[in-house]
Amino acid sequence: MALASPDEETIAAIATAVAPGQGGIAIVRLSGRAAKKVVRTVVSTPGEPAWESHSVLYGHVMDTQGTQRIDEVLVLIMNSPRSFTGEDVVEIHCHGGLIAVQQVLERVLVHPEVRRALPGEFTQRAVLNGRIDITQAEAIGDLIAARSRKAAQIAMTGVDGGVQRRINSLRLILLDQLSEIEARVDFEDELPALEEKKLLNELQQVRQALRELIDDANRGEFLRQGLRVAIIGRPNVGKSSLLNRLSRRERAIVTELPGTTRDLLESEVVLEGVPITLLDTAGIHSTNDVVEKLGIERSHQALIAADVVVLLFDLKSGWTQDDECLLLSIPKEIPKLLVGNKADLLVPSKVNLSQIEPSKNQPEVIFSAQTGEGEKKLIKSLLQKCGASDVQGLVVALNARQRDLASLADAALARTQEVAKQKLPWDFWTIDLRQAIHNLGEITGEEITEAVLDRIFSRFCIGK
Repeated sequence: MALASPDEETIAAIATAVAPGQGGIAIVRLSGRAAKKVVRTVVSTPGEPAWESHSVLYGHVMDTQGTQRIDEVLVLIMNSPRSFTGEDVVEIHCHGGLIAVQQVLERVLVHPEVRRALPGEFTQRAVLNGRIDITQAEAIGDLIAARSRKAAQIAMTGVDGGVQRRINSLRLILLDQLSEIEARVDFEDELPALEEKKLLNELQQVRQALRELIDDANRGEFLRQGLRVAIIGRPNVGKSSLLNRLSRRERAIVTELPGTTRDLLESEVVLEGVPITLLDTAGIHSTNDVVEKLGIERSHQALIAADVVVLLFDLKSGWTQDDECLLLSIPKEIPKLLVGNKADLLVPSKVNLSQIEPSKNQPEVIFSAQTGEGEKKLIKSLLQKCGASDVQGLVVALNARQRDLASLADAALARTQEVAKQKLPWDFWTIDLRQAIHNLGEITGEEITEAVLDRIFSRFCIGK
């Protein structure tokens, strides 16, 4: 479906993060036919500089009366089509922080020919003007939101067109097959017979490639969304010590007194490229302390919402009835990892804990939060529990929208194989082939509607 061209309105927004006392430079971006005209009325430049494309001008943003300076700025000019959006783009580089950049934007928005940009509208215009395709646009959003180096690396592959190339290559194969089949429908008597077995083999190869992309997308989701890991256990088994060990900092208070943690503590870490939110819960036990009760209730809520649960118990004390009750309280559908802590108090320091193989009814990982022994095995086991252990080999990872469309294309191709088994005419093959081609076209934007496009970019930040 052909998409409508962007409207003629000129848009403006802050294109950089805004926070008090943060960032020496901020950028106000304008895009549209009146971008240069608007900025020329806002910024006073000494002399008579030429407002040429890809030039930088020095000046001051002035108030509406032209008597008071609001900020000292640089102006970057990019004429159509050599800009991100494909339109005339002008950026005002002003001082960062909060007040200065807001004042510059407010001054720009006073002009009657400019309006505030919608979320993702700059990138949407780049797509509509053919500067990038929809997969590249989505990858830009992923790059901005990346929580680990690996996530940023995969997003950059998408920005470079990696997803587009993979999907387009599969779609072209299906288009070739469809044209061959349709030719037989119209001119069967005049053309040589199609080799059905060869055709089915090619369809199977496309399906295999799609399933690999779907599997990679499922693993890539861990990099985008991260994991929530709840650490639970009886009081004083070392939950806070484990959190501090993995966080590489003293995030939680650790003492010999049971019940030190009375609230839910969170710590963001990256383990083997996977962003993880560690949740240090209050020790779950019976208590009459009102504050402790609130903390324990939050611990139960974290337990239910976690992607994986680490059940920590004290090796020196051994497995207790309370530990068994905690194990039974973990929802069956949530992966769990049993970790025996305080191995340093149980095993002589000269013994290599990595050589100890826990037997049945013993912990899956033997660990010491004090010395760090067993940490590598703990991390490996934790990631394996939720299928996130093999993300380093990922090069391309579809997002959720793209993965769902790839799954629909795979299902459509599966139906063509069923049609072949039933020995139905070629006309029936074309129905599902067209559907698969349409689904793949939706991934790259070849078959996308404006409504879907609006929904995608509504999730972007303003200014991008």
